[in-house]
Amino acid sequence: MATTPATTDLADRLDRTVLYQIYPQSFADADGDGIGDLRGIADRLDYLAWLGVDAIWLSPCFVSPFADAGYDVADFLRIAPRYGSNADLEHLTAEAARRGIAVLLDLVAGHTSNQHPWFRAAIDDPDDDRYVWSDAPVDGFEPGPGRRGGYYRPNFFPVQPALNYGYARLDPAEPWRQPVDAPGPRANRAALREIMAFWFDRGVAGFRVDMAASLVKDDPGLVETRRLWQEMRSWLNSTYPGRVLISEWGDPKVAVPAGFHADFLLQFGGDDDGLPLRSLWNNGTGTTQPTWGDVPAWADAEARGDAATFVREWSAATAAIDAAGRGGVVGLPTSNHDFTRLVAGPRDAEQARAAHVLVMTWPALPSVYYGDEIGMRYVPDAPTTEGSRLGPTYDRAGSRTPMQWGDLPAAGFGPGTPATSSYLPLDPDPGRPTVADQVDDPGSLLHLVRTLIALRHRDRRLDVGSPVEVLVTGYPMAYLRGGTLAVVLNPGRAPVETVLPGAAGARPVLTRGLRVDGEAVHLDGFGYAVLDLDPR
Repeated sequence: MATTPATTDLADRLDRTVLYQIYPQSFADADGDGIGDLRGIADRLDYLAWLGVDAIWLSPCFVSPFADAGYDVADFLRIAPRYGSNADLEHLTAEAARRGIAVLLDLVAGHTSNQHPWFRAAIDDPDDDRYVWSDAPVDGFEPGPGRRGGYYRPNFFPVQPALNYGYARLDPAEPWRQPVDAPGPRANRAALREIMAFWFDRGVAGFRVDMAASLVKDDPGLVETRRLWQEMRSWLNSTYPGRVLISEWGDPKVAVPAGFHADFLLQFGGDDDGLPLRSLWNNGTGTTQPTWGDVPAWADAEARGDAATFVREWSAATAAIDAAGRGGVVGLPTSNHDFTRLVAGPRDAEQARAAHVLVMTWPALPSVYYGDEIGMRYVPDAPTTEGSRLGPTYDRAGSRTPMQWGDLPAAGFGPGTPATSSYLPLDPDPGRPTVADQVDDPGSLLHLVRTLIALRHRDRRLDVGSPVEVLVTGYPMAYLRGGTLAVVLNPGRAPVETVLPGAAGARPVLTRGLRVDGEAVHLDGFGYAVLDLDPR
């Protein structure tokens, strides 16, 4: 299909891009079977354009037995029938591009489903080295089910055999270890390029790469893994310039110099094992709710946390990216399909407003998880679905419930929420927020997020490359963007104040609960202020 600026120039505009993550099973259902699909997403493009997002990222939508919600891929080149067809994906990319929205897919690079034809062939062929295979039992390996016998290495769940990209270190006592340039690893690298090219040619603007650090095994310092992705980036730049690769690595200071255009700060990864993100919003505890340790969150009504850990890690990542000289950005998500939402446990949507202001005004790539813009909550005790449970207190289903559209009019942004969902039930709370309830309410969270996205687009001081000066990291948190745009945030319940030079003559851009007394800035509980200190 013909390429468009929405597919070919995304790499050049990441500095100002707002990303929106869609979990396709749960976003919008066009065919009425109770599971979201690509036509449903296409029906909501006017909503996404109205909201102002620049790119959408779809969690995996390929053929799969769905033991891990689609992260167990059985055919990388075909859309799963539950979501539609390849033609539906091409229709979606074309319609999105017409609205200036790029479409990114999720690439599961490190493993396949055990139902993939590659694996079905490997279990019967002792010479097939597409996967990591041992003749003898090995700790952590799974028994092979075919005539070949032996044992294969999984990459996550047992039904997700690891693709063989080689080992950085060989060991004669472990003969299954192959070097990174062996035929099997080379074939898998070539297959990665073929998969990406197939979808680029159908209008896709890029990929978010699942478990991107997991490819080369026993790789101290991830030297060979980084070399692999640098090779992929060189191929991308020369063959499909403008397309992007965004990683699930959780360590931007490593991942972006390794070749990715962006990497998210996540609830795991990096030197602090995800602490920088969790120290911003550690989203509660509960019997079936992820528990991330006793990390006091900055976005906490009792004001027990501090954003200093986040700022320190962001600064280190930015310095490493600048030193590498390749370009790229740090990603900052509101939440995702693996982490509890901003609204979780005791935190409500009013408390989450300051967090949204931070995401949209910080020098990073903001990623809004579907429904966070209306304050959808993590639903405790949602039924375990398609591998969502990872432990006694860690079930991801509560972050994957259906998008709450409400009773939208026929002339609005597509049909209302289906009466039933066969994937996961709707949030049972009768007071659950909906798009329909907020779309005409200028004081709603939805309108705040829309206003923030518009502000980010029009004020170049909010570009990723524009400087930031952090003044305070606690309560309130305060920083300057571009030297003259001040952001002051209070996610706590109690009123706070700070001294802000230049506040007396500042022009309010976006405020809630603000009072200025000379150079003293006072914020009510859950208040925020964006102030132009140079209002000429």
